[in-house]
Amino acid sequence: MAQVSKVPVSRLVKQGSDDGPAKKSRDEYRKAKELEEARKLGTEPAAVDAEGRDINPHIPQYISDAPWYLDPTGPTLNHQRQQEEKIKVYSGITEWYKRGVDTSKTATRYRKGACENCGAVTHKKRDCLERPRKIGAKFSGANFAPDEHLQPNLDPTFDGKRDRWNGYDNDDYQEVVEDFKKLDDAKKELKKEKIAKPDPGKDEEDDGEESSEAEDDEDKYVDTMDMIGTKVDASERYTVRNLRIREDTAKYLRNLDPNSAHYDPKTRSMRKNPYEGTGKDVAEVDYAGDNFVRISGDTVNHAKSTMFAWEASRKGLDVHMLAEPTKLEVLKQEYETKKDDFKSEMNKGILDKYGGEEHLMAPPRELLFSQTEDYVEYSRHGKVLKGEEQTVVRSSYEEDIYPNNHKSVFGSFWLSGAWGYKCCHSLVKNSYCTGNAGKEISSNSLTLPPPNASTSAIAEVEKDAVAERDADENADSSESEKSEPTFSKTEKKKKQKKKKKQKKKKKKQKKDSSSSSSDSESEDESTKKEKKIKEALKKLEEEERRAKLQLKDERKRPYNSLANDGTQNPTEEDLEAYYLKRTRTEDPMANFL
Repeated sequence: MAQVSKVPVSRLVKQGSDDGPAKKSRDEYRKAKELEEARKLGTEPAAVDAEGRDINPHIPQYISDAPWYLDPTGPTLNHQRQQEEKIKVYSGITEWYKRGVDTSKTATRYRKGACENCGAVTHKKRDCLERPRKIGAKFSGANFAPDEHLQPNLDPTFDGKRDRWNGYDNDDYQEVVEDFKKLDDAKKELKKEKIAKPDPGKDEEDDGEESSEAEDDEDKYVDTMDMIGTKVDASERYTVRNLRIREDTAKYLRNLDPNSAHYDPKTRSMRKNPYEGTGKDVAEVDYAGDNFVRISGDTVNHAKSTMFAWEASRKGLDVHMLAEPTKLEVLKQEYETKKDDFKSEMNKGILDKYGGEEHLMAPPRELLFSQTEDYVEYSRHGKVLKGEEQTVVRSSYEEDIYPNNHKSVFGSFWLSGAWGYKCCHSLVKNSYCTGNAGKEISSNSLTLPPPNASTSAIAEVEKDAVAERDADENADSSESEKSEPTFSKTEKKKKQKKKKKQKKKKKKQKKDSSSSSSDSESEDESTKKEKKIKEALKKLEEEERRAKLQLKDERKRPYNSLANDGTQNPTEEDLEAYYLKRTRTEDPMANFL
């Protein structure tokens, strides 16, 4: 191998010559060449570096020559090896971040840049995890918190970053060990107490000892035992069955003929149908081979696409299944649509020429005779005698459900502004049905008439009559007291009888006047009520007209008003108008006019 030809500048400076290395003579160069050739041929020993390692003579010169700035003193290959200063040093297994706070040193005075709340240097006030103090440590100068540990700058390896137990401390698990130890000690104490207690029979003692030994054995081996054929994954918490269920028939036992389908015990696969040649159809068999399972789903579509690509390329179309799958799918769809159109046109032409389209429109053969296995027997009136009648699903919600013995739903009855049940006239929701008895009670119950104008007028007339009667009685009593000493007892009795008769006449006259006034008022009320009903009818017609306009053109819809948004309770006139205007479908003469 050739010697190092590059001399660094530092060595030239030490030698004290700026002329460079002395030129080798031709003999020296020739000798170096011969030595290199001899080393390559193996007649001479290989060159040795400073560390005593042999250097391969077949290494090219541009690799074996070291750069000048490394200052080599002889033949070496250290410049081709990894340099120590460039080797990345990772953190060790035992190195990890320190936890908690450094209690060895605690400050006694506030330091500049420390937390204003607790006085620790390792964080700021906004990152402080202590309770905010009323007077911070910066101003109080007392009760300083210890500093946190200065965390090392760790750089773990690829495996160290993914190590689940990295930074685990064994002392953390010591509490769990102590808990289990206490539990074991308590069990031992209980066993000692049971043994120390005297038992009435010896057999019972033997049974207790045997049961305790059996329990110990179970506790001893239960953790290490696993069920055969199961694999428990602790991280996912589920069991994986790696053996077949015992109730299943093994593939190799389905057909014992040695010439039947081949069974591979290593992969537990049987590709062919084991019942092939036995006369059984594929539809009748519960297992038809692994290939039958594999050729299903999108596998068939993929095979069809591949066949279409081959046929298309054979007929001159430049398309490939894997290189251009989108183009292939588009071509396949166009081909199938054209094929369907061509078939439909051909069928239509044949039907136009020869006829017989009515035979193709016939119902399927299953429905020709309306045969079914569901047996239902009807009476002459159409009621079901035997079997179950087909239920008609009207909606996705539950229907015809009457709780609490009711025969109608809540909202089928209306009385004085409240909804109720039609079967019992109950106005309380979720109440128990009382049937006809509830109807009779609601109809016979005495209710006060609604407060309208007629009742208020009658009450006023009655009040006036009572006031006048009291005034007359007071006047009569005063007059009798004045004239008492001038008349005898018989005359007094006669006068009292006359006064009573006069009072009765006055009462009759007042009653007649009140009745006449009430009759006139009732007539006025009836006319007023009719007017109100007419107004309600006009209002209903106006609303119907607006609704029709809204259906025709949305732009003519009036603005909504919060004053009358339709949520107020309807009056009696509104209800009467609604009953007059509503269509009665059950009336056969409703649409006569």
